[in-house]
Amino acid sequence: MIHVCSLARLHETVADSGARHVISLLDDSFYIERPHSVAAENHLRLRVHDISVPLDGYVLPEEEHVADLLEFVRGWDRRAPLVVHCFAGISRSTASAFAGACALTPHRDEAIIAQALRRASPTATPNIRIVSLADRLLGRDGRMIAAIETIGRGAMAAEAVPFRLELE
Repeated sequence: MIHVCSLARLHETVADSGARHVISLLDDSFYIERPHSVAAENHLRLRVHDISVPLDGYVLPEEEHVADLLEFVRGWDRRAPLVVHCFAGISRSTASAFAGACALTPHRDEAIIAQALRRASPTATPNIRIVSLADRLLGRDGRMIAAIETIGRGAMAAEAVPFRLELE
């Protein structure tokens, strides 16, 4: 299962879930102290900003970032949960959890995964750039994008409540 949280709740979520793999989606201005229970090789750090279009001085999520994300998720042994986090646990992390769930369950309908995401988190507003890139890399023919557009923007919040996304 995939757990999603904010930076502020990272250590608590890893401890509570027993996770041994972590994906961090934060720009370089943030220091991340890797939880001690997570080996360095089980921590993927993607240095991107939460933007969907190019903006001077910011790092736009690119295909190589999402390809690294998908490779990491596919390499996860699933013996213990995976935690995905960004600053607030609302946009980059939810997009990445959705992409990971789509990658790991290719037979599962994208709309069902997106609806499960919405049920798990009323604040989830997945970064559409990450979703679009994952859709292309996974050959989902726009279905991931359509599924996220269907659930719409989440409720406004400064920080999401940690949640989990089931893979089946």
